[in-house]
Amino acid sequence: MRRRTAIRFGVLIAGLMFLVSQVRAVDELPDASPESVGMSGARLRAIDAIVAEGIERGMMPGCVVCVGRRGKIVLLKAYGNRQLLPEPVPMTVDSVFDLASLTKPVATATSIMQLVERGKLSLDDRVTTVFPEFGANGKDKITVRDLLLHRSGLIPDNSLADYTDGPEVAWKNICELKLMGPVGDEFRYSDVNFIVLGKIVEQLSGRQLGQFVREETFMPLGMRETGYLPGEALKLRAAPTEQRDGGWIRGTVHDPRAHALGGVAGHAGLFSTAGDLALFAQAMLDEGELRIDGREPVRVLSASSVRAIRAGERIGTSLRGLGWDKQSGYSSNRGDLLSRSAYGHGGYTGTVLWIDPELELFVVFLGNRLHPNGPVHNINPMAGRIVNVAAGAIRDSAKSVPVESLQVLTGIDVLERDGFRMLAGQRVGLITNQTGRNREGVSTVQLLHESPDVNLTTLFSPEHGFSGDLDVSKIGNTKDASTGLQIFSLYGETRRPTPLMLENVDTLVFDIQDVGTRFYTYISTMGEAMRAAAENKKRFVVLDRPNPIGGIEVSGPMLDAGRESFVGYHPIPLRHGRTVGELALMMRAELKLDLELEVVRCEGWRREMFWDQTGLTWINPSPNIRSLNQALLYPGVGLFEMTNVSVGRGTDSPFEILGAPWMDGSELAKRLTEQQIPGVVFVPVLFTPASSTFEGQECSGINLCVIDRARFDPVETGFAIAMTLRGLHPGQWEIQKFDRLLGNKRVFDSLVSGVDTEELANAIRSGTGDFRRRCQAFLLYE
Repeated sequence: MRRRTAIRFGVLIAGLMFLVSQVRAVDELPDASPESVGMSGARLRAIDAIVAEGIERGMMPGCVVCVGRRGKIVLLKAYGNRQLLPEPVPMTVDSVFDLASLTKPVATATSIMQLVERGKLSLDDRVTTVFPEFGANGKDKITVRDLLLHRSGLIPDNSLADYTDGPEVAWKNICELKLMGPVGDEFRYSDVNFIVLGKIVEQLSGRQLGQFVREETFMPLGMRETGYLPGEALKLRAAPTEQRDGGWIRGTVHDPRAHALGGVAGHAGLFSTAGDLALFAQAMLDEGELRIDGREPVRVLSASSVRAIRAGERIGTSLRGLGWDKQSGYSSNRGDLLSRSAYGHGGYTGTVLWIDPELELFVVFLGNRLHPNGPVHNINPMAGRIVNVAAGAIRDSAKSVPVESLQVLTGIDVLERDGFRMLAGQRVGLITNQTGRNREGVSTVQLLHESPDVNLTTLFSPEHGFSGDLDVSKIGNTKDASTGLQIFSLYGETRRPTPLMLENVDTLVFDIQDVGTRFYTYISTMGEAMRAAAENKKRFVVLDRPNPIGGIEVSGPMLDAGRESFVGYHPIPLRHGRTVGELALMMRAELKLDLELEVVRCEGWRREMFWDQTGLTWINPSPNIRSLNQALLYPGVGLFEMTNVSVGRGTDSPFEILGAPWMDGSELAKRLTEQQIPGVVFVPVLFTPASSTFEGQECSGINLCVIDRARFDPVETGFAIAMTLRGLHPGQWEIQKFDRLLGNKRVFDSLVSGVDTEELANAIRSGTGDFRRRCQAFLLYE
């Protein structure tokens, strides 16, 4: 159990001053033993050695570490010295630290989200809606979200000379800045972003930033020793940083731009203690509401705001929350063991805070690495080791953070949210069908057509047509009734856009939902369109969508080289486990296409997620894939389509049943059940297709019921059915056509010759390892 050395009580001496005492403060989180919250105290003691090593190496004179879980503090400890010069002063747990860039998430981002909740602004509002003068030199498209995510294109830090004449002139200088790169394209960490956000808070709230955050966040939470411009009592407990004007900076902001702005800025200037930050971290773990025994709960943010903050958005190779870090080049202080839901931040002076809702854990590290010799050491890796120890000390199960609470955005959602900037001023051709919709169900056609910044000129449709309800071998051109635009069929006279079709197009956009199977032809349509775009020097944009059957599992066999066709466009496995955006990147590289390609990535989607975990509405991607269950079965059952077997087309359960008039469904179900295939059971059925194979004829067969999709492998199941059919009906099943969609001679020959199960399995797996290695450079998601 930790010992807390000091707390405050008030006395009146020329105003309100605070003195140090041994009495506990009312507004502090309670102590608990690590074991009482599912942690190992012995494991946590490893932090002592890590800190001792850091102090011995001169990385900092001392620090304070605070670890909390499930509303209790299990470690709060001061190490070393608060200062070394002009004379040593021991570190105490109530030492006050310059938080530096921790100001960004704790003060500024929190304040922005409070204003969003109150309807004062939207995350996707342009800064110019608040400050029209900010739009000079191409900055008119920057949104509040761009600033929070550091993708505004602004410089990291403008010249200190811009701040020497006071805040008003500094603001004018910021308004005159030019962009370093396109808005929204690249993660570029920038203090300027948060200086602007702080200005937005002041403009919309009518209060100085420091006053607003103190009144709306810190005081309600009981964070009485947190704020800008600390008073004299707090300065006495402040850890010094470097020297300025011949004296040590103690209790005055170190950041030179924040100092020039009077000590209050959106990017730096906040001071706090470990105990106060523990209150803030616990409020974030409680989804915006701090709950301490013996006091009324206090809510400072809505649960929706906290979820939005932590959800994470991918910018280049970086994953950022709204104002917070998740995984980027700045997150070496994160360690290795936090969950994907964790978010945190660091500060230049040596401060770190990480919050993990899945582990119900927070870690505060406050050090003053700049004293006394300046920025000699980077303490972030050491802080990351401390976070690892805290996470590794957990001995019970982590909390389940339901993925349903995390909002998955498809490419069109992201494009819409960002104001269609990527397509601004372009003549756009759109390849889509009924699946091209945003989260609210509005079609991509309508969204692009109604955007004032986009000139939608042409539409293209794949197999099954623009509305996705045709099941014919050839589809003609038509017109869209809602827009009057020409719809060129890419499943008719041609399967590749012609130069004439692309005559009025600058950028070709692809937005169609795939189902994760090689022989599903939408990825073939995309590949042909990419070739046409390359040949005609058109830009190509993929609005990415989740793989509905997950992005981890890969099942062979591979498509043989030289056997490419419209139902096998590229050498990939039957179940490829990739999104269309990732496949587009792979095909451009491996087909050596001279193509300007951009992928608008999904946000919030993780590779292990199935469609039902995304919160997105299922829309039948084609007439006979009517559910997630059918999509999951399709890579295996679909292989039988070219043979004399009905796969349920013309029934209410396509791909969930298969059979034939010549088949003995009861015996097939019995033999398959005996094989104990993981995750699926087989039920003998009779059915009569109303169309397609064996139309009007009664078929005997099986119903496949997936009972554990985590263990179920559709391709393995498909081959088990094929081998069993081969043995049960060797003269009746027309096996030769099975290779039409299979596309792998070695596997087909093994099946025909009747090799043992393990030999066939090895043939099926051959090449998938190489495929995974080929994919590494093109993966877009965790």
